[in-house]
Amino acid sequence: MPLSKRLVAELFGTFWLVFGGCGSAVLAAGFPDVGIGFAGVALAFGLTVLTMAFAIGHISGCHLNPAVTLGLWAGGRFPAKDVVPYIVVQVIGAIIAAFILWQIASGAPGFAMGPTSLAVNGFGPQSPGGYSMGAGMTIEIVLTFGFLIVIMGATDKRAPAGFAPIAIGLALTLIHLIAIPVTNTSVNPGRSTGPALLVGGLALQQLWLFWLAPIVGGVLGGFAYRAVAGDPAA
Repeated sequence: MPLSKRLVAELFGTFWLVFGGCGSAVLAAGFPDVGIGFAGVALAFGLTVLTMAFAIGHISGCHLNPAVTLGLWAGGRFPAKDVVPYIVVQVIGAIIAAFILWQIASGAPGFAMGPTSLAVNGFGPQSPGGYSMGAGMTIEIVLTFGFLIVIMGATDKRAPAGFAPIAIGLALTLIHLIAIPVTNTSVNPGRSTGPALLVGGLALQQLWLFWLAPIVGGVLGGFAYRAVAGDPAA
């Protein structure tokens, strides 16, 4: 598949993830009486990846996440020459999604952009549960590490065919069930960047952690799976 078509797929796929996942948190999580809550938001994020994996997995691989792209490179599944273009379009897709979500949210009576609007990620005063920077760093590294293990295992040629999107979508749901109270769950630098750029302030100041920790976890996960499972073509 030509790189241009893969990049378009990645841009839309990342848009879908941020718009669907963050949109569920902004528009539906706290809705009076019928809000979906943390569990609903976790499921929404999982569904965005599951649906896009079936829709564009055969086109671009459905990374939707700079940490996944770098993790797959570390695991020997993705060429280095395509890493930067993938990351660029993933971030663009996330920014577009955050902007459209802000436009929709601002149509509600009394809406005002606050420091935790648009489901931004954060630690300390930005954390839903007030968790520290160290706690946020640890959970983001560990969960992104685990996410890459699931992705690489589920897409291994030796794994049962056709079930990878389900495993990966459920893994992201589980990750959000664990981490929403801690950091609002990133494991994805692109997902963190879109909302933070619009909200600004402390959300933007803390964005570095949500690039560093997921990338460290993703790269370590890619290396670890490759070391344990070996080359499926061997």
